[in-house]
Amino acid sequence: MTTPEGGYPGFTGAKAALFCGPAVLALHRDDRPGLPWRGMWDLPGGGREGDEGPEACLLRELAEEFGLTLPASRLERRWLLPGMADPTKTAVFFAGRIIADEVAAVRFGKEGQGWALMPVAEFLTRPDAVPFLQDRLRFALAAGFGG
Repeated sequence: MTTPEGGYPGFTGAKAALFCGPAVLALHRDDRPGLPWRGMWDLPGGGREGDEGPEACLLRELAEEFGLTLPASRLERRWLLPGMADPTKTAVFFAGRIIADEVAAVRFGKEGQGWALMPVAEFLTRPDAVPFLQDRLRFALAAGFGG
């Protein structure tokens, strides 16, 4: 998957479903007042900074949240979807895979309350998971990508 970093000038952020077998990497969001989806389970990623491209945005967030450094080639699928905070804007959703050694190397960052390698079925049914991301995970599974 190759796209010039400037190929999505209007995108607002990037999220990813990173699968390890039948599980997905998840972040338990902070519970600070005013934070969208506070205290809920989330997927890696976040808002765009400066003029970074989608892959750079997602990989930066992955490093900040989980201490993981992956090459962009590990982001195997991508979809342009309405933004979660503002559906009139575009966001990028990726699907990729991580391996057990990478999960073992997670070094939780300064964002969130915790993390988990969560069974996909659990993430999809949790009442405290971000609904938009449950829908996007279902979308990736329906498109044939999954654990």
